[in-house]
Amino acid sequence: MRVLCSRGRYLEGSLDQPFREDRRGVDVRRVNASAFGRGRTAGRMSDYLSFHLLAGPRLLASRWADVVVTLTTPPLLGLWGSLAHRLRGPKHVVFLMDHHPDAEFELGVLDSRSAVGRAVESLYGWTLRNADHVGVLGPYMAERVARRRVPDAKVSVMPIWSRAEEVTPVSHAGNELRTELGWQDRFVVLYSGNAGLVHRFDELLRAMADLDARDPDVLFAFIGGGPRRGEIEDFARRRGLGNAAFLPYVPREDLRLSLSAADAHYLSLRPRHVGVSVPGKLYGQLASARPVLFVGPEHCESAEDLRAAGAGFVFEPGSHAPLAETILQLKEDPALAKRMGASGRAWFLANRERERCCERWRLLLEAIAAGRPVELPELERASDAAHVESDTEQARRAA
Repeated sequence: MRVLCSRGRYLEGSLDQPFREDRRGVDVRRVNASAFGRGRTAGRMSDYLSFHLLAGPRLLASRWADVVVTLTTPPLLGLWGSLAHRLRGPKHVVFLMDHHPDAEFELGVLDSRSAVGRAVESLYGWTLRNADHVGVLGPYMAERVARRRVPDAKVSVMPIWSRAEEVTPVSHAGNELRTELGWQDRFVVLYSGNAGLVHRFDELLRAMADLDARDPDVLFAFIGGGPRRGEIEDFARRRGLGNAAFLPYVPREDLRLSLSAADAHYLSLRPRHVGVSVPGKLYGQLASARPVLFVGPEHCESAEDLRAAGAGFVFEPGSHAPLAETILQLKEDPALAKRMGASGRAWFLANRERERCCERWRLLLEAIAAGRPVELPELERASDAAHVESDTEQARRAA
């Protein structure tokens, strides 16, 4: 197996890694693309373009691959996989972790009716139709693929995952990070990771303002960064709120401590981005055995997975008052929070742990390489887990 990637970090700066190395039998090759990170749009565009220019020709020149799997960052990366398929013959699988250009269309960054927008859409549709298979994160993402006239038989749900050993539940008493931060006597609602443009924060901020006066023991913590982090900090500063805490990203090895420092997690998605993005942070939240508060459309991958897990609450956009009341309810009923957390952890281990999800990839790639029809085991949906929803429904009625 060979991986072709960049030396750039998720944030600004380059990794101190060699251009080529063997990692447990995987031949990793890195190109020296720019590494401005995600802080500014111009820097991100430079990173994307330089990776295309360096990685694309190398893929076309390669003769060793049987199957090429391309991701969706940078956008239109799959174009090189489809070209390689045409020119060199390897099978091509597109793994859609986000829908580009749909993300840009929905955000208004790119007008789908403009000449550039139509050209990008044409290239994207051609890439999907010419791929041997398309992996998506859920059924709503699959619907957007179907709009590009891609046959259902060429599309499979390939969920994103987390590692059970990376995020393990840590008790508050044994969590040195929570102790160091002085959170031991607080009920912590945590948003961890990238505060992106596809996420909603209005409901969380209004609940934060409401509870600042009502219950000083509730703390809203934000760990990470992202393009909307600044406006969240500005809101807390303008309102003079004393119930907000802001921290930078933590090292990956400390994720189990930071995610377990929460009493409840916050997750969100803008309605227009159903099928465009599926927030992968949900699976780390479930792995930490803490309940999740999701604000977003009732019908989307995240809402359905959360209901299937019986591990939290789904709030329609605009529901800041129910969100605030539910936070107080979880604070006053730790037994409910514990049951939901345990249910979420169990569902994660059964459905979104790395080993099970990677097994789906093994079956998929073996079938594609051999030219066989892809036959994968059915995934659990919300209707398959109604027995674990009783706590959620009872709590919603009580709230």
